Amino acid sequence: MSYSYALFSLPSHLNLLHSAASFRSKRMLKIQCTVGGSVAEPKVAATADPLLLSAIRGDKVERPPVWLMRQAGRYMKSYQQICEKYPSFRERSENVDLVVEISLQPWKVFKPDGVILFSDILTPLPGMNIPFDIVKGKGPVIYNPLRTAADVNEVVEFVPEEWVPYVGEALGILQTEVNNEAAVLGFVGAPFTLASYVVEGGSSKHFTKIKSLAFSQPQVLHSLLQKFTTSMAKYIQYQADHGAQAVQIFDSWATELSPVDFEEFSLPYLKQIVDTVRQTHPNLPLILYASGSGGLLERLPLTGVDVVSLDWTVDMAEGRKRLGSDIAVQGNVDPGVLFGSKEFISGRIHDTIRKAGDRKHILNLGHGIVVGTPEENVAHFFEVARGFRY
Repeated sequence: MSYSYALFSLPSHLNLLHSAASFRSKRMLKIQCTVGGSVAEPKVAATADPLLLSAIRGDKVERPPVWLMRQAGRYMKSYQQICEKYPSFRERSENVDLVVEISLQPWKVFKPDGVILFSDILTPLPGMNIPFDIVKGKGPVIYNPLRTAADVNEVVEFVPEEWVPYVGEALGILQTEVNNEAAVLGFVGAPFTLASYVVEGGSSKHFTKIKSLAFSQPQVLHSLLQKFTTSMAKYIQYQADHGAQAVQIFDSWATELSPVDFEEFSLPYLKQIVDTVRQTHPNLPLILYASGSGGLLERLPLTGVDVVSLDWTVDMAEGRKRLGSDIAVQGNVDPGVLFGSKEFISGRIHDTIRKAGDRKHILNLGHGIVVGTPEENVAHFFEVARGFRY
């Protein structure tokens, strides 16, 4: 498989090391500034675990921890200003200074209990010899979709240290900045979802190409899924080693599969990732999110993850019953609720918390924040959630 867009198959971090050093330099200068002749004291690390980690373990907590998927994003004016200056999503997500700044924007304003790395599930692709870009108004574009055994043979194992050092650098800075007052969250894409993108050539409505491959040449798809599985397990380990205190796995497109096909093309690979990570990081919480997962719900805990994130199409009380009491749940307010009145938002938050119960629940949306969501409504969501007491 040959690539004409060689630009995107080169390690982007070669041009980013200066910015990482620049960010560290700026932070050091801030610490050395004096006011009235005294030097500002460095932060003292908090000793207690972040609320989010305690809740996942099942410890008694006074309220559910809260964070929102896509909490750093286009609904924030501060993020829009960065987009005007840096229009390329890949530049924003592959530059240490920008990744840290964007990741911290919601933390500084709303103080969520989870601060998730600003990145993309496709970020590892160039390191696997799969060129891509994210085009404004179109989304992800895979320049040479993988459709044959020969294409899959060209895919190489991802080495995070070589291809995404900015991710490790950013996670370390976030851990220092957040200072254990919230959990630093990393994330990866699940094998089937990543395979869907690279086989379809981008986003898809009907997933005909990936299903054609699955049902006519399953051995080719299994080979690709295994490469993604090995690479994503390694990527989770890398993120944990550099500051991530929990990692969410996004299997956005697995719910396009029937239950029997999920059990063949997604479930075993998710379980393999979890088992591999458990060998080196037995205490790292793993969260699994798959939108539209109502038909697969009972199968999700079989992966071995610590938390299942529910979308809003599943009633929280019913989801709790179907999943069982041993696993933590995350979610699951409809993102559209944030377009409602403040009273309506408050009511849905209280309803979700009540149905989830007072143990092993992380309050979140059932999907990412929608573009155009009023920023003041997001602020209200966090205010109500943080003010709640069991």
